[in-house]
Amino acid sequence: MSRVTDYAAVQPAPTLADRAKFLAFLLIAAAFLGWSANALELSPGELIHSMPVIGRYLARMFPPDWSALQGLWDPTVDTICIALWGTVIASIIGLPLGILAAKNMNSPAVVRLTSLTILNVLRSISELIWAIFFVAAVGLGPFPGALALGVNFGGILGRLYAEAIENVDQKPLEALRATGANHLQTIMFAVLPQVLPQIVSYNLYWFEVGVRSATVLGMIGAGGIGFELVTTIRLYDFRQTSAILIVILLLVTVIDRVSAILRRAIVK
Repeated sequence: MSRVTDYAAVQPAPTLADRAKFLAFLLIAAAFLGWSANALELSPGELIHSMPVIGRYLARMFPPDWSALQGLWDPTVDTICIALWGTVIASIIGLPLGILAAKNMNSPAVVRLTSLTILNVLRSISELIWAIFFVAAVGLGPFPGALALGVNFGGILGRLYAEAIENVDQKPLEALRATGANHLQTIMFAVLPQVLPQIVSYNLYWFEVGVRSATVLGMIGAGGIGFELVTTIRLYDFRQTSAILIVILLLVTVIDRVSAILRRAIVK
């Protein structure tokens, strides 16, 4: 308690200028929110008037038609495989780019900037856009979904890997370099052992995200359970839609829980 009091005592009291800056920031933020609400044509009244329509659609979804479960095993497995291979492809793309992009890996400036640019491009384009591109390139099915997740997640994971590498203890790297170890040996024996738990944790988390994303990708022809979901919606079979939504909820919940347990076991 005394430490908190001492800390508070050494903090300078906010000046009139500080309070004015804070108030100006709040006013600017409020003005921006108001402008964006107007641009989006946000209307609470319209939402309230639409509630009966939403209620009618929800009513048509119950009780769920469990007969839809008979054909969901293969699409569910496809969804998990899309997320799994999307994460694997992302690791293959992201790890070398992350190593090259890390500041402490002594990469030439042009190589580092090129790697950062590639990572920015990969992650700035949504997996939905990548999926549309790959569906057009290789056809319908789970394969373009895995490619889309791999490319988008590769940019995200590569940036996370680079930040993890930049925060490693430099002493093992300096010791290996002093013994004459080359760049690859330094990475293999001084860098990767330190960041491996973080890499595994990142991959597990993005595998969770991949399961949810794979469901959405199925709606645009990338296979998986999302394709079955959008099919029932187009056929106005909302009772089967609700059954599929329950399966998706259970699938995501189980995978999230198992992944969280694994992450806690790895990162202690």
